[in-house]
Amino acid sequence: MSHDDFAVEPVPGLPERPPEGEHILWQGKPDWWRLSVESLSLNWVAGYFVFLAAWRFVTLVDQMTLMAAFAASAPLLIMGAVVCAILMVVGYVQARATLYTITNRRVAMRIGAALTVTLNLPYTQIGRADFKPGKHGTGTITFDLMGDTRLSYLVCWPHVRPWVMRRTQPALRCIPEAEKIAALIAETAETRIATPRVERAPSQPAMAAE
Repeated sequence: MSHDDFAVEPVPGLPERPPEGEHILWQGKPDWWRLSVESLSLNWVAGYFVFLAAWRFVTLVDQMTLMAAFAASAPLLIMGAVVCAILMVVGYVQARATLYTITNRRVAMRIGAALTVTLNLPYTQIGRADFKPGKHGTGTITFDLMGDTRLSYLVCWPHVRPWVMRRTQPALRCIPEAEKIAALIAETAETRIATPRVERAPSQPAMAAE
């Protein structure tokens, strides 16, 4: 299911060249801004520091001048701006290091900024795919895997369904044109699963003439 991806990729996003009969249908990356907002809770962090600064301003404004109260609250705003900037850098780096690939046989996820791995998710091992629309045409597609397949939540984060740790569900997070990609996956997976597999039967030894 996963592949250590330190080696040079023969095909961007894939650890090896696709076998005969497999071809790439789509490749894309997460929207870095939406990834920062949704997976790193950027809005909540910014709101938290604004609330702290406002609370400090309100508690001090009746004890000192308006400018002095604002000056005492400003460090919290500066601290919040620094933290948000760090989160945005993390989100940008994560999005830039990620490459999602959809083929006619599988979904591949090249993820990880520091430790890069590639997850190969054949359609035959995907039990269900859930689509969650986001803002500005983005959205997230989550995969519930069948069988005993287990993935590390920490290794896959943030490319997972949030807070589902007992059985990690990998996800294409915050991708543009998500509804179109969800339809592509549904159609391709249905075609792949419905296609019968034809295998060569073992040859029978010739009967000796009596």
